[in-house]
Amino acid sequence: MIRTATVTVTAAAVLALVGAAPAPAAGSVAAANDPVTVQLTVTGPAGTVFSDEVTTTGHTVSPLTGGAQLCDGTNGGANPEPGATPTAALDDAAQQNGFTWDGVWYTSFDDYLVTQIDGITQTADEFWLISVNGTATPVGGCQFLVSDGDEVAFTWTEID
Repeated sequence: MIRTATVTVTAAAVLALVGAAPAPAAGSVAAANDPVTVQLTVTGPAGTVFSDEVTTTGHTVSPLTGGAQLCDGTNGGANPEPGATPTAALDDAAQQNGFTWDGVWYTSFDDYLVTQIDGITQTADEFWLISVNGTATPVGGCQFLVSDGDEVAFTWTEID
C-alpha cells in the first residue's frame, strides 16, 4: 500500500510540475523564422545579375537609401508568424555578393517597391517583378513567405 501511495504522489507531483510549466507556443518566433534556403535569380535587361542559393530569414532589410525596415512576412498583417521573404533573400544576397538594391517604402502597405537592383533602376515602362515558383507574388516582397526550395525571382519586366 505504501508503494502505491508513493507512485500516486509522484505521478501527481509530475503532473503538477508539467501543468505549471509554460508550454512552448505553437509556431513560436524561433520556429516560425527558422532559416530557409531558396534559389534566388535576378535577371536584368542584359541577362543574369545573380543566380544562386540564398539562406535567409525574415529580418530588417537595408536598401541603398531610405532606411532599414522590418521585412519578415508579418508586414501589413499578411501573416501571423514571421518568416523568410523574397525581399529578405534579395537583401542577404546583395550584402553577401557585393551588389545593391533599393526601394521605396510605402507605409500604407508596410512594404517596399523594389526600384533598383545592381544599378538597374525602374522606369515608366519597366519594373522589377517578384515571383515565387514562377508565379508573381500577390502581395509585396516583405509580406510573402517563402519556404525551403522555393525559386524566387526578381525579373526586369516591361509594362505592356
